[in-house]
Amino acid sequence: MSAAETEALRLDGTDPVPALRDEFLVPPAPGGRYAEAAYFAGNSLGLQPKAVAGRLREELDDWARLAVEGHTRARRPWVDYHELLREPAARLVGALPHEVVAMNSLTVNLHLMMASFYRPSGRRTRIVIEDAAFPSDSYAVASQAVHHGLDPAAAVVRLRPRDGEEHLRTEDVLAFLEREGDTVALVMLGGVNYLTGQLMDMPAITKAGRAAGAVVGWDLAHAAGNVPLRLHDWDVDFAAWCTYKYLNSGPGAVAGCFVHERHVRDASVPKLSGWWGTEPSVRFRMDPDIAPPASADAWQLSNPPILALAPVLASLEIFDRVGMDALRARSERLTGYLAARLAPVGGVRIITPADPAARGSQLSLRVADAGGLVRRLAEARGVVADAREPDVVRLAPVPLYCTFHDCHRAAEALADLA
Repeated sequence: MSAAETEALRLDGTDPVPALRDEFLVPPAPGGRYAEAAYFAGNSLGLQPKAVAGRLREELDDWARLAVEGHTRARRPWVDYHELLREPAARLVGALPHEVVAMNSLTVNLHLMMASFYRPSGRRTRIVIEDAAFPSDSYAVASQAVHHGLDPAAAVVRLRPRDGEEHLRTEDVLAFLEREGDTVALVMLGGVNYLTGQLMDMPAITKAGRAAGAVVGWDLAHAAGNVPLRLHDWDVDFAAWCTYKYLNSGPGAVAGCFVHERHVRDASVPKLSGWWGTEPSVRFRMDPDIAPPASADAWQLSNPPILALAPVLASLEIFDRVGMDALRARSERLTGYLAARLAPVGGVRIITPADPAARGSQLSLRVADAGGLVRRLAEARGVVADAREPDVVRLAPVPLYCTFHDCHRAAEALADLA
């Protein structure tokens, strides 16, 4: 065993927040001398918590035993099942309980939020996103512009890094909002950029956007469960996130949504409505007129999918037990260790910010033949990463289940195969 491997194992044995690897199902390693994969693709799909299978069995058993009566008599009654997720989700994103709801998928929720909060008028018609936004966000905002009869080429502003730089500077975002904020209806950036792993300064940008008179929403797909959030205190208007990445809730899992209480208490805010968006106390009267509650539940459309929510609840319980502050501290240690190990590797350039405060649990590497390298890492060494063509490999040292030894394996494999 090399000195580097010995040191990685020592760090695993002494870390103040040890990995909960035994609570997750880790895929086997297809190559190399280790039984389990070193899994760094949790920013794409998180590992399955072992508790999930039992939770699903309970819901299936209640369905078999009770059928329709499960809505009120299941061990976790289905009619208000989503409320079980409210408080742990609120703690996760720094919200008040009535500001959050688990529903739909990420882009559906973003569209529902824009239906309420993107209200172009006069000069104020533009939507601001980052140039390296995830494609779904680009599609969503362009289609919203078209929906309002606007030309996306004029209505959508794509903020770019300075020439020769990889990251969007906060001061450049703030300067744009100060200079042209009176033309902006909506600022909707990614909290953590999917490609580079950059953590945006959400409090500063939110403050500047709102000062300019714009609505500020955040896509937290790569931020929820990755970095601590204080959405209520930051005065964010709305946010949405998926739960299948850092939140380990399964492929296509039910997403989350935040609406600030100043909006949930404002009955004049327009919204697209459905059955589950009316007050539970009158829902089964089958009235034709909706009575929306003063909570984010008012944006719900349909009854919650119980079999899809069960894994989300199981995962949120793990986050509640460990706490985001402790996970963030461990994430910084893991990511810093991996960055130091990768720094001398030839043929690899880290494009994620070097400042730990400006990144989450991700290092993005500029390499040649990213797709081929990812295949070689998995097949030869059991190191699972993902590629963003043509030349970016992403590694996510997720603090819940990744270890320093995993990081050692990744660094050694990249040194040999990159």
